[in-house]
Amino acid sequence: MATVIEVERLALDLSEKERATLAANLLDSLPGILSDDDEGTAEALRRDAEVEAHPAPATSLAELDSHIYGRRG
Repeated sequence: MATVIEVERLALDLSEKERATLAANLLDSLPGILSDDDEGTAEALRRDAEVEAHPAPATSLAELDSHIYGRRG
């Protein structure tokens, strides 16, 4: 049986698309929530649902980047 190191080496030789497919399949094979001691996952899911329901007030990534860079300058 192949070791994790051998499997990783083989996986890294795959194309980007093949690695993405493999990663998605591996993630899908894991439980939905591995650990949520601080209820952060529940909060993230709540916020995601809120943005999906009301997308207009959401800040785009470009707007967020602009705001962050504006604060640094």
